Amino acid sequence: MRFKFPDSRIKTIVVTGCAGFIGWKVARTLLDMKKKVIGIDNINDYYDPALKHWRLKTLKSSPDFSFHKIDIADYKKLKKVFQENKADAVINLAARAGVRASVEDPWVYLDTNTKGTLNLLECCKDHKVKKLVLASTSSLYASLDMPFKETSKTDTPLAPYSATKKGAETLCYAYHYLYGLDITVLRYFTVYGPAGRPDMSIFKFVKNMDAGKPIPLFGDGTQTRDFTYIDDIADGTIRALKPVGYEIINLGSDHPVQLNYVIGLLEKYLGKKAKIKRFKLHPADVTATWANIDKAEKMLGWRPGMPLEQGVENTVRWFVENKKFLKGLKWKD
Repeated sequence: MRFKFPDSRIKTIVVTGCAGFIGWKVARTLLDMKKKVIGIDNINDYYDPALKHWRLKTLKSSPDFSFHKIDIADYKKLKKVFQENKADAVINLAARAGVRASVEDPWVYLDTNTKGTLNLLECCKDHKVKKLVLASTSSLYASLDMPFKETSKTDTPLAPYSATKKGAETLCYAYHYLYGLDITVLRYFTVYGPAGRPDMSIFKFVKNMDAGKPIPLFGDGTQTRDFTYIDDIADGTIRALKPVGYEIINLGSDHPVQLNYVIGLLEKYLGKKAKIKRFKLHPADVTATWANIDKAEKMLGWRPGMPLEQGVENTVRWFVENKKFLKGLKWKD
């Protein structure tokens, strides 16, 4: 890692969503830093659990990792983990993700993203946990006033996903105010990289292009995204364990690009031309994201280090190297 661990008092960290994309990378990085990690995940089937088990297997090789297969929405089972383990910090990366899917089934998003966060806050309060880091989302920024600052308007979410994340953020503030919990809320911007989520655009595109199938493109591809590499996100998330009181901090690349540009990079590194099947832009999709990351730099000493071109090349290489395993996954179109 490129930095000193932010709080020497923190030895044992609960990482929820540890079999998910970001949770796995954060847990792996903490283990490499000789920290103890208590992993929690319900291994849901939002996408094929085989990929989650693949990630989990890499964590279980460490003696400093323990795993509990539970849902953070289940307060009784969650409470038992805190009763039986002494945790110094919690990084809550358990979430139902996916803007479009949240429109179809908003209840499960409320359960995990909002109620699950409330359950963790209660556990932190009752067991004197020093620090909580909450994963939130750039999807909260529904305005077009860019780059998005942490002070930008976020009270008009366009989908239940972002609405439930906003609920989690405000609960965190209430617990900070009432009980003095030290909390950092991180708003992530379009995270990508090796072993990423199969429902995200880059992985869908690589999979379809490799198989000679059309890629699903919502809109005309001119929409822009602030793509941020997974290693940079894990780095920023661990830095956020620093004591701050209560702060909301953006983690993004500060370098938005058009989706069409990313498709061009995929064509280059995969050596295959993309066939495109166009769909109307979903009403819950924002047309652009762009992070102002001045606060992350000032408070956490964080700036992303991975250029998009190298990050996409790394992602394509991982796909090719693991193609046999990935072909066996059940992919949702």
